Amino acid sequence: MIPDVLRDHLSETLDAQIEGCAAVSGGCIANGCRLETGEASYFLKWGEEPVARTFPGEVAGLDALGEATDALLVPDVLDTAPPDEDRPGFLLMQWINAGRQGRRFWETFGRGLAEMHQATADHFGFDTDNFIGRLPQANTQESDWPVFFRKHRLEPQVERARQSDRWRSDWDDPLDALYLKLPELLPARPPASILHGDLWKGNFMITATGEPALIDPAAYHGHREADLAMTELFGGFDDRFYDAYRESWPVDDGYAVRRHIYNLYHLINHLNHFGESYAGSVQKTLTTAAEA
Repeated sequence: MIPDVLRDHLSETLDAQIEGCAAVSGGCIANGCRLETGEASYFLKWGEEPVARTFPGEVAGLDALGEATDALLVPDVLDTAPPDEDRPGFLLMQWINAGRQGRRFWETFGRGLAEMHQATADHFGFDTDNFIGRLPQANTQESDWPVFFRKHRLEPQVERARQSDRWRSDWDDPLDALYLKLPELLPARPPASILHGDLWKGNFMITATGEPALIDPAAYHGHREADLAMTELFGGFDDRFYDAYRESWPVDDGYAVRRHIYNLYHLINHLNHFGESYAGSVQKTLTTAAEA
């Protein structure tokens, strides 16, 4: 049940009577529901400041992804506002009806992601900071990709893990070795593609017409292989997806090594979110990357 003051605000924004708000499962941060009026359905997220602070970055990411591709559906943002004295912060978006995969779903998805990645910027980073899960993600712009990935991806996650006593002292040597190698393992100035930033199987949808849609971005401009690497981290992407992507834009030699470096960021982030269950994966991936 959404707060009455929020219901009143949305009724005025939509110029329609709110007829219902059915809870939507799947998110671990904000309240979410399918908002119903007599004319249309919408997706509503809301929450107080610890939750609502994630909304501006999400809005900026959705806008950037939507501008970068026509092949992949990205939900439109209809309204958003921070909390005030009476009302929680909220994010109101286009509702996407779910369906089954179309015959060419994976090919469309792979080609569409390659198309999206062709939207580039002059620097690595983003105009606004955002969040990866519930943790902050700094997007300070840099002209050197290894510098960006070390300073604004790996180092903040490692420091957070140290502060929460989740970092193991025997990981220090391989981490130092990896840091020394980053300038030779990562390209200095690859195209600064717009990235989804958190592209695992839970952050895409199959629409009612069987097409791919992107949701819940942690967007920034970076090396496109970082998105590809995360699709491999937890699985759920068909080989046809990768074949179609590479046909549209082949990856360079050395990706098999770089993907471990890129996924190390997400594994340490998961260690910081969920604890010890990710320690083994962090250690294995860190060792693999450091020995490359």
